Parts: sequence; C-alpha cells; structure tokens
Amino acid sequence: MKIVIDAYAWIEIFIGSDKGKKAKEILEKASETYTPDTVLAEVARKYLGEGVEQQTILDRLKTIAEASDVVWISVETSLEAAKCYMKLEKEAKRSRLRSPSLFDAIVLATAKLLEAKVVTGDEHFKNLPETLWIE
Repeated sequence: MKIVIDAYAWIEIFIGSDKGKKAKEILEKASETYTPDTVLAEVARKYLGEGVEQQTILDRLKTIAEASDVVWISVETSLEAAKCYMKLEKEAKRSRLRSPSLFDAIVLATAKLLEAKVVTGDEHFKNLPETLWIE
C-alpha cells in the first residue's frame, strides 16, 4: 500500500505515543511512503515553537527524508491542493471544526495524485476515504 504521512503522524511517531506506534506500523508495512515537502516545514515550525534545539529538529527532518520519499509541490499538486482545500473547508464548517490549513490540503492532494492513503489523526481527515486513521 502507498501512504502519505502528514505532520500529525510524524510528530506522534517521534513522541512514541500509541498513535505514533500505530503510524510506525503502517509505515513499516507500506510498499511506498511519501511525505509532502510542506510537512517538513510544518514539523520544524512546531518544534521551533516548542523551543526544541535546532540540531534535534534537523535530525528529525533528516529521519523523515530517510524514511520516506519527500514529494515536492508540482503545478498539478498546487491545483489539486486548491480543490482539496475547498472540500476540507466545507467539511470543517459542517463539522464545526476550525478551518483547515493549506498544508492539510497539500497532504490530501499529494495522496490523491499518488493514489495513496493519508496516515493521520488530524480531525480534518477523519471521514475521508483517503485516510488511515491512527486514533
């Protein structure tokens, strides 16, 4: 199975939580593993905001790059992300969730274009057919 791992799942993997263990199991069984490049920035932003040392952040980003293929945003991904954002935003309003981030839409677009599943625990993805839920 092909998977796309979002920032939520990577962070849980690094924490070593039960959700992270589930995500790691999925990662280890996957035939192909991808991470959108924006997820690297998202993970770095979270850790920097928490005061994590830069070397630790770099080490974790390198782990992501070694454990998965980093997918750069293409023209096609950009257009698909815009469509996905509209879909996620509409669903968020219906479900009374905060607005999704464009990062969320890029993750979903990447999964759609690669015909992969998204490994996540992010509420914006909860009921989507593309989701492998780690809650």
